[in-house]
Amino acid sequence: MNYPAFFDQAPAITVRDSLAEFLGACDDGLITYRYIDAVRLAGHSCPTVAGAYLMTRRALAMLYPDGIAERGAVQVRFAAPLDEGVAGVIASVAGLITGAAGPGGFKGIGRNFRRQNLMYFSCAIEGEVRFDRLDTGASVSLGMHMSRVEPDPRTSGLLRKFLEGVATPEDMRDFAILWQDRVRRILLDHADDAELISATAATA
Repeated sequence: MNYPAFFDQAPAITVRDSLAEFLGACDDGLITYRYIDAVRLAGHSCPTVAGAYLMTRRALAMLYPDGIAERGAVQVRFAAPLDEGVAGVIASVAGLITGAAGPGGFKGIGRNFRRQNLMYFSCAIEGEVRFDRLDTGASVSLGMHMSRVEPDPRTSGLLRKFLEGVATPEDMRDFAILWQDRVRRILLDHADDAELISATAATA
């Protein structure tokens, strides 16, 4: 798979997955996710996928300030319904990294390692998404503000050409380059930008 070099330059996210360790998927239980993993899951790279990746990274860093986050030990709640806007895309990326899943998730082994029913939608919460630690009750509410990183002005015109069926191969090449340049700026220049990903921590 050929992909833009900046995918590998984006911040990585390392979590500990006790289920993976228990079942022998990795000796120490440590799993490192990279932006390319989110791209493979979503099937594309866009500001929403990048924002969801950074949002999850920010939430886990705040919930686990003194160590590595525990995958499968975080509940994720969304203000929006699953089928509204980009909630489903964000949820897919958050679920990949945190292990949180809805009714179809892993039911666990005995009382251990459950991932089922750790993700909910249409919740009365502050912000767009709320992450909660199951062990301590600590929580963080977050919002994505992608307008913070504006697209190149040429992007909309090239997209219009595509939608109207008049785009040339050169137009499509230029569109893809400009599109991914915005994603690059989000991931590399604004990875820790508090105005791009707003976050408010609280305790239960």
